[in-house]
Amino acid sequence: MPRVGVSGIAGARQLNQKIVHWIHGRLANRWVKVSSLTALVAVIFIAGILFGNGTLAITLGAPNAHPELPEHLNYASVDQVYQSLRSNYNGKLTVTQLLDGLKQGLAEATHDQYTEYFNPDQAKQFSAELNNTFSGIGAVLGEDDQGNVIIVSPIKGFPADKAGLKPKDIIVSINGKSTANMPADVAASSIRGPKGTSVTLKILRNKTQELTFVIVRDNIQLPSVTTKILPGNLGYMEIRSFADDTAQLATEAAQKFAKAHVKGVVLDLRGDPGGLLDAAIAVSSQWLADGTTIVTEKGTDGTETMTANLNPVLKGIPTVVLIDSGSASASEITAGALHDNHTAYLIGTQSFGKGVVQQLVQFGDGSQLKVTIASWYRPNGQNINKKGITPDQVVSVSSADSKAGNDPQLKAAEAYLSK
Repeated sequence: MPRVGVSGIAGARQLNQKIVHWIHGRLANRWVKVSSLTALVAVIFIAGILFGNGTLAITLGAPNAHPELPEHLNYASVDQVYQSLRSNYNGKLTVTQLLDGLKQGLAEATHDQYTEYFNPDQAKQFSAELNNTFSGIGAVLGEDDQGNVIIVSPIKGFPADKAGLKPKDIIVSINGKSTANMPADVAASSIRGPKGTSVTLKILRNKTQELTFVIVRDNIQLPSVTTKILPGNLGYMEIRSFADDTAQLATEAAQKFAKAHVKGVVLDLRGDPGGLLDAAIAVSSQWLADGTTIVTEKGTDGTETMTANLNPVLKGIPTVVLIDSGSASASEITAGALHDNHTAYLIGTQSFGKGVVQQLVQFGDGSQLKVTIASWYRPNGQNINKKGITPDQVVSVSSADSKAGNDPQLKAAEAYLSK
């Protein structure tokens, strides 16, 4: 996901970045929420006019991909809609709302789920999501068998842990609002907030003890890579997203495994929605010899092949990559590169299937445009868009497994590497 493929969005180290990006439902549906502008956007779509007053300049540094389009749009009909809204709309509107709605409408007019316009606030949220950074209490939430929102685990050293929250605590209410029938992701969003502010949680512990916690939020930054040594001297590397810190952490993990003389490695990409293309290349390069093809892009800039470019300290070590329906984009690039170069065995279920690349364009006011510019192809020549990657060994996780805390996919990987 960002080329889509340079460094991180948060660092803003380049104007244009490449993103082999996140599953659409996770991001777009979260940010593109326009309350009072719903009627406005609908009117704009009906009129067929999907952009603002011509003040947004976009320079991608690429040849004109659509010579059939005029160099400048005629905005007269846009002004007609604006004047009609200005005269007739019974509600509050601001210039910022109108322009943001028009810019979002232009991006949505592509009918491409990955092309999106972010206003400055949305751009900051996007950066935080990409780099696992947010303000909150530092706890993983889930749901129990009865649908209650529960604490799965407080993250050590962060506010939830320091306040005394424990695994399996049921969250009864958030700031006085009941969590009955509230999905865990909605609860998580409600708990998050600016650093220094507080959130009040009513907790039911052991289904008998009611407790109230007032917790001050803090900045939470989770590492994108976690590792451990499994029984049998197997290295385990989990990547939750391909972020700014992924390349360094993956390199350190690979060196740790090499020093421990591990007999095999499990690379866990389950639930990883993707991220930065450069990070995917760096991870793949831990296994692949310099110059080995990782992915090929074909788009408005032509065709470009990305190759391994680091010392492959894990080359030759038996490796299993775990994937599932939540493994997308940069995860699929990595899994495909290792598999197609006969370096890894894939276990799990069909991956998500995102085979297109986005360019991130940043504007002077802090807003951004994420626009699809290319498709990427595995070393075997396949584009997996809307298809996904089929693992060599299909292993599913049942609801009974999840409730019991069993992980048949990891067990299958350990069994394969122990042969």
